[in-house]
Amino acid sequence: MRSKVASLNIQSVDSLFLLSTLVLTVFGLVMVFSASYYSSISVNGTPFYYLVRDGIWIMVGLALMGAGICIDYRLYKKIALVVLIFVVLSLVAVLFVGVVRNGARRWLGVGGLTFMPGEWAKLGIILFTAWFLGERPARARSFLLGILPVMAVTLLCAFLIVQQPNLSTAITICGIAVAMLLVAGMNWLWVLLVGGAGAFGLLSIILFMPGSYWYNRITNFLNPFADLYGEGYQVAQSLLALGSGGLTGLGLGHSVQKSLYLPEPQNDFILAIIGEELGYIGILALIGVYAVFIWRGMHIAINAPDRFGMLLASGVVIMVALQVILNIAVVTASMPATGINLPFISYGGNGILIFLFSAGVLLNISRQKPYLEGRPI
Repeated sequence: MRSKVASLNIQSVDSLFLLSTLVLTVFGLVMVFSASYYSSISVNGTPFYYLVRDGIWIMVGLALMGAGICIDYRLYKKIALVVLIFVVLSLVAVLFVGVVRNGARRWLGVGGLTFMPGEWAKLGIILFTAWFLGERPARARSFLLGILPVMAVTLLCAFLIVQQPNLSTAITICGIAVAMLLVAGMNWLWVLLVGGAGAFGLLSIILFMPGSYWYNRITNFLNPFADLYGEGYQVAQSLLALGSGGLTGLGLGHSVQKSLYLPEPQNDFILAIIGEELGYIGILALIGVYAVFIWRGMHIAINAPDRFGMLLASGVVIMVALQVILNIAVVTASMPATGINLPFISYGGNGILIFLFSAGVLLNISRQKPYLEGRPI
């Protein structure tokens, strides 16, 4: 029997994945400037405030992406557990010493900078799950040895994040963990059980907690115009923006809703401004670029040299795809309003750094192919 040679082939990165990442990043910078123009003048006295800050974060993010491309992804196995512990401790710390904005305590302040543990928890869960399930493939098919530990860690992080409160991020990390378990080989029956538990929780809020914060967040999307000056205001303005844009849009820079009607349009609801200025055609083009990113990301995952690389790449693709779906659903009033940003597009330093670094990690995985007796597999 001939032995396997554990050598490694270094090749060029996946060019389509890299191109789609750069296109999304540059387009995001343009749209952040367009969407924030009037609000930036109103609050900061200059239209370039968000443009400059976003540009700086992108430059730092590109540097992190370069580091991600150059660093062998296998090194993350050694720090996966350390990263998770740091994330959990940060989530606990933010509840006591976090910075409060708009009634939410989601940030840890370090000088003039802020760090969002909830956002970085996504990457922590991805690293931990890829390491834990990659070490022993059979764990994903065992409730006690695989599914339970992953979900226990995930639910702990989700619980801490909900206390901020930040329901959208909690939902996202739970979705990432469940999807990664499925990729690793978990039986679909467990998904149905988890989905049933989630549906029971939502039904309990609707039936037994009327008038509460969570009740209003869950039900107001059904008719945002019924509470036009309350919980439904932002979603209503988003729908008006999308309706005004029509098929081809009003033109880049010509949005009406960004003129102090839609609050902080450069953030979670930036897609509404894209729809108003570039129309449904612009949104479809954006979705097309995301589709290329996800397609090539899946290709990288399928062709990863080992199970850890496959799960790590899958987790990043799932994170991006899930946030795109949730953001579109929120902006179009197809689900309750949650603060979920649009990957690579929405303004926010934490999100930009996470997505660009994660893209760099996938590009590093795409550079490497295993060899079997000197021949590429």
